[in-house]
Amino acid sequence: MFLSFLAILVGLAILVWSADRFIDGAASLASYLGMSPLLIGIVIIGFGTSAPEIIVSALSALNHSPGIALGNAYGSNITNIALILGVTAMIKPIMVNSQVLKKELPVLMLVTLLSAFLIYDATISRLDALILLAVFTFYMGWTIWQGTRHSGDSLEQDISDELKEKSQMPLKTAVLWLVIGLALLMASSQLLVWGAVNIATYLGVSDLIIGLTIVAIGTSLPELAASIMAARKNELDLAVGNIIGSNLFNTLAVVGIAGAISPIQATPEVFSRDMLVMIALTGLLFLFGYGFKGKNGRINRVEGLVLFLCYVAYNSLLIYTAL
Repeated sequence: MFLSFLAILVGLAILVWSADRFIDGAASLASYLGMSPLLIGIVIIGFGTSAPEIIVSALSALNHSPGIALGNAYGSNITNIALILGVTAMIKPIMVNSQVLKKELPVLMLVTLLSAFLIYDATISRLDALILLAVFTFYMGWTIWQGTRHSGDSLEQDISDELKEKSQMPLKTAVLWLVIGLALLMASSQLLVWGAVNIATYLGVSDLIIGLTIVAIGTSLPELAASIMAARKNELDLAVGNIIGSNLFNTLAVVGIAGAISPIQATPEVFSRDMLVMIALTGLLFLFGYGFKGKNGRINRVEGLVLFLCYVAYNSLLIYTAL
């Protein structure tokens, strides 16, 4: 039991550190290749912050732990909106000025509803997984196209400011950190999954509960750090962009890759509890952040508190269910 807890703590620590190194290396390499700051932010950093979820869920599928794979993806989405954006908005109210983000919010809502439709029968088949990956491929193509058209968008300015603060690595160093970061991500994810499965078995709770709580919070730490730092630097579009991008990656790529590796049989509460919470929170994010009648979206401190209380209530329900 002690070794399992130690494996989770060490795995999470290495996971967060290696994800940061992976993102730095990838962003520097992309800059050398001439990518615009907006594309680096949406594609490279978006993928990098979701890399822990992708690898953890893929390894969970390979290890026949579907609960951790799904719980990690959906639990991370819930954590991203309710905990991370909630805490960030309570620190500093978030204004959503970016036109790119306003186009991605409805996309996130549609993708969440598609995911709910596919999980309604409590199964993610390989066909379902291929649908998710096909939508993800289309989304990435659309995102890259959008990124070439929105020069001067407020999100691009936030990302550009963020990249300027990072020292430009030599090309060899960028490639080295990219490789080392990816290798450590895979190793730490395997350690984390091993510890989580052992604890679930020892406590007699489902691996889904462990995936929705411990694993989801752990793999969302890069987004938490990025969003809080963005809010402190007044890069508020970047704080929201991190969450929207991560949730799209989780819903499409993370679940899609896990389901393609091994079809996932889910318990009924994945739809009746977890998916419905995810839909409700995504709807709140859309209402708070989109802005209507030409107005900019805004998540104020009260709305941030509402999101945070939703997270507390949801996790209280999970603990009650486990007990």
